[in-house]
Amino acid sequence: MAWITTVTLNAAIDKTYVMDAFPLGKVSRVAEMISVPGGKGINVARVAGQLGSQVRATGFVGGSNGDYIVKELTKTGLANDFVKVDGESRLCLNMIDKTAGTSTELLEPGPVVREEHLEAIREKVRQLAADSSIVALSGSLPKGAPAALYAELIHIARSAGATVLLDTSGDALVEGVKAKPFLIKPNEDEVGKLIGRKPERESDLYAGVLQLLEQGVGCVAVTLGAEGALAGYAGTLYRIRAPRIEAVNPVGSGDSFVAGMAAALAAGEPVLRALCLATACGTANALNPQAGDVRTEDVQRLLAEVAVETIV
Repeated sequence: MAWITTVTLNAAIDKTYVMDAFPLGKVSRVAEMISVPGGKGINVARVAGQLGSQVRATGFVGGSNGDYIVKELTKTGLANDFVKVDGESRLCLNMIDKTAGTSTELLEPGPVVREEHLEAIREKVRQLAADSSIVALSGSLPKGAPAALYAELIHIARSAGATVLLDTSGDALVEGVKAKPFLIKPNEDEVGKLIGRKPERESDLYAGVLQLLEQGVGCVAVTLGAEGALAGYAGTLYRIRAPRIEAVNPVGSGDSFVAGMAAALAAGEPVLRALCLATACGTANALNPQAGDVRTEDVQRLLAEVAVETIV
């Protein structure tokens, strides 16, 4: 079985605080606290592992927070091979207000990387991609990294024979698309940035997805929250409808979507089947308080409820 390798260039410790209420300007007592290694790529790795894939995580870690990330991943059996950098890996806080049904996130910036770190991650991805069927690049770039870093890593991974999935935003996404990854997962606003015009109507969004396919991206999945996803593949557009649920915490659902895609593609499943599993995983994640966490029984139950419609 070939590996799924996930790349998290801005790894974190994700802390989720569950409270009855989270009023601003007041002292709040935390009823429940969850602390796990995080960052989008690590979430992808965790969920892909829960689905039974052979997965490992790489990226940058720094300081005592970085040591904690490595220790906890190793303790849970998730293979990892990170590049150490100066400074501290970040903390990402998520305050869940049970009464209001809200989730408030505070995300630290993370460490600054230098050229020797960038060269080390290029070499690390080159090595790990050599025996990987899938390389998933996820999340924000750390300070000090050029906007085109993901594009470089896409070229490196694809040259080693891996299928590359990219989930990022801003200039990193714009530059990354130029390297033609197999999958991108933009939201509606990001589609507008990629095509140079804001989609005013749903038909504009359809045209934008088709344009990105024509530019060489293999599959475009525009996630629409509780509505599921609009996906384009091989010149055809699909509406992937997610099952209705009572969400506990939607944070990490996009990462779980990518994990479902990675797991299905690594297992040789057709792209449409992969999109359905991805949607089921994204929905299953929202049933749990921890970001990037699914129960396989939830995934299988929800997968049977995912509906696919061909648009054009």
